[in-house]
Amino acid sequence: MPPDYAITFFYYDDILAIAPFYEQTLGFELVVDQGLARIYRVGRSYFGIVDGKKGHLRTTPKSAALFCMVTDDVEGWHAKLQAAGVPKLTDIRSATWCDKFFFFEDPAGYALQVQHFRSSEVAALFR
Repeated sequence: MPPDYAITFFYYDDILAIAPFYEQTLGFELVVDQGLARIYRVGRSYFGIVDGKKGHLRTTPKSAALFCMVTDDVEGWHAKLQAAGVPKLTDIRSATWCDKFFFFEDPAGYALQVQHFRSSEVAALFR
C-alpha cells in the first residue's frame, strides 16, 4: 500500500530564525505551522523544519542530508539565490545523470541542490 505523499524534515536549534530563509528566500509555501514544526509545499512535495529541542530527533553539528529540488529553470534559481547572497552557492555544473545542477546551504549548514535531469525519460518518471 503506497503512501499518499512524503514530508522530509530538517531539524534546527531555532526554527523561527531559519523560517525566513525557506519562506522568503526560497519562496516555499507554508502549509501548516504546528509550533514545533513548519511544513511547506514544494511543488508536489512537502518539506518541514522542526525544533530540534522538541522534535523526535536532535540537531547535529554537521548534516549528512541533502534536499534536492528539480526544476526546468536551474539558471533562474541560481540567479535568485546569488542575488540573495545564499551561503556556499556553487557554480552551475553538469554530470552524466544531470545536465544542470548546483549546490548551496541554508544558514544552518544543511545542503540543498537544484537540478534538471539530462534524460527526458528519467524526468518523466517523476511527473
